[in-house]
Amino acid sequence: MPCVICQVRRPRRYCPGVTGDICSQCCGTEREVTVNCPFDCEFLQESRKHEAPGTTDLADLPNQDIRVSQKLLEENQELVAFVSRSLVHAALSLPGIVDSDAREALDALIRTWRTLQSGLYYESLPQGRPALHLYRSIQASLEELQRRETEAGHTKTRVGAVLLVLVFLERLELDRSNRRPRGRAFLNLLWDFYGAPPTEPSPSSLILP
Repeated sequence: MPCVICQVRRPRRYCPGVTGDICSQCCGTEREVTVNCPFDCEFLQESRKHEAPGTTDLADLPNQDIRVSQKLLEENQELVAFVSRSLVHAALSLPGIVDSDAREALDALIRTWRTLQSGLYYESLPQGRPALHLYRSIQASLEELQRRETEAGHTKTRVGAVLLVLVFLERLELDRSNRRPRGRAFLNLLWDFYGAPPTEPSPSSLILP
């Protein structure tokens, strides 16, 4: 039986993304291009070790007026973990979501929370359905977190801290994304760190890129 993708070469490995045997060449060229690769694929994980980092110039990073430092992230590590869990679990709840959807959702969330910081509330919704799903899920998680804090008699999660975390994740996506059409290197990274459900904030050890 030939490779199920090219139908020419001899298959060398099983691909869980197409549930069939494929050749090494198709594995390399079609991985996260035409194939939706699950995080636990051993060949995907091996390829992650050799992927080039993001090429976004520091001068071109969005939202440069929001300062992100290791110290500030450590001070807000529980919120980093909470938002990251909310993001990755929302992504895995809808098939086909990729890093570019997360980037679009984070951009919209940042614009929405900027209006909150100015004393207004105006939602800047993303256009794509997958990104909108992420946006709604993360926003609902943050609003629920703030509601619980209010009921407990204190306000711990402030708008500035949320913006810090959202901008950090936006920059992390730009740094880790491999830009493949179905690439999920950024979401894969979050899953590795925050695989547990986002029930409540918990500490993080994610390092600023």
